Amino acid sequence: MTFEDIIGQEQLKSFLQQNISSGRAPHAQLFVGKDGLGALPLAIAYASLLLQSENPKQHINPLENPDIHFFFPVVKRSPSKTLISKDYIKEWRTFITENPYGDLNQWYTAIGAENKQGLITVDEAQAIIKTLALKSFGGGNKVLIIWHAEKMNPECGNKLLKWFEEPNEKTNIILISEQEDALLKTIQSRCQSVHLRPLTEIQITNALIKIKKLDNSIAKQIAHRSEGNFNTALKLIDQGDQISQFEALFIDWVRTAFQAKTNKKSIVRLMEWSEAIAKLGREKEKLFLGYSLEFFRQALLLNYGALDLVHFELLDQSFSLKKFAPFIDAQNIEKICSELESAIHHIERNANGKIVFTDLSIKLTRLLHQKPEHRQ
Repeated sequence: MTFEDIIGQEQLKSFLQQNISSGRAPHAQLFVGKDGLGALPLAIAYASLLLQSENPKQHINPLENPDIHFFFPVVKRSPSKTLISKDYIKEWRTFITENPYGDLNQWYTAIGAENKQGLITVDEAQAIIKTLALKSFGGGNKVLIIWHAEKMNPECGNKLLKWFEEPNEKTNIILISEQEDALLKTIQSRCQSVHLRPLTEIQITNALIKIKKLDNSIAKQIAHRSEGNFNTALKLIDQGDQISQFEALFIDWVRTAFQAKTNKKSIVRLMEWSEAIAKLGREKEKLFLGYSLEFFRQALLLNYGALDLVHFELLDQSFSLKKFAPFIDAQNIEKICSELESAIHHIERNANGKIVFTDLSIKLTRLLHQKPEHRQ
């Protein structure tokens, strides 16, 4: 994996290359950004360059190289056995090979975590310290990559503080995190932080055409809905018939929410709807919420006449996006999006789906009945 394989992030790639060529590569760095922006593949390519900086002719296979070490959140498979990253290394290599832009929930699925939440524990800290103490196999640089470093519990983080501040010579530590503020402040202060930017629609379109061999028009549609996240784009491709399922769920949801003002039984129906969608599973629940976000945004764009940006084509001809659009405007869109994003946040943290969607449905009912300014 090289910088040429990384989608976009040109300024950041140039910055990292200059660090290496000038001999000023920081010993501890923090890459901040959603998984789908490419933080992990970027870190892997950067690690390879660091090793090659002393031996340019050296061929690097980063997933097999003994001087590139990976640490990541894992779950216990039994209460009695403590597991760390090395116990999952085979699954990790497969995961990276198949989708280097994959996210944490996809990783949990790959290792059969079910509803367990992964951590980087103090036992992992011990393994990291042992790795830091070793001499490099090739006699040059050694690189440690800690994926989703925000999953380090406080005991782990505190145990590693000294090493982040003063690692051994020719040792580089790369932390990757989606939530910079979730890290200990003392760790943040010891790292040089670099932030990844959302990818452009053109970058995602070109990548989909090249990697997934998609038709240009289809690639453009997916890129437009991906919100600058390549992993989201890949998920949209894989959804297939989920689109029709999500559309039906969404239409049933908003129709029932509209009826709730005059029909008390609609509240019961919303609770039944919430129970049904909670059975889809965490990943599908998140995808549906993402679909709903886009649906509301499309309605807003249509309401304000931005027709060239409206790409939704509904399968259910009985529901009119044009008639729905006037109910979504500047007065309620921000709150609607905020509530949907909050629901995604809670689902990611394994909250009870029925409770999350029931609460969201009641709030949506109020927001849809909020009188738009242009109709007052």
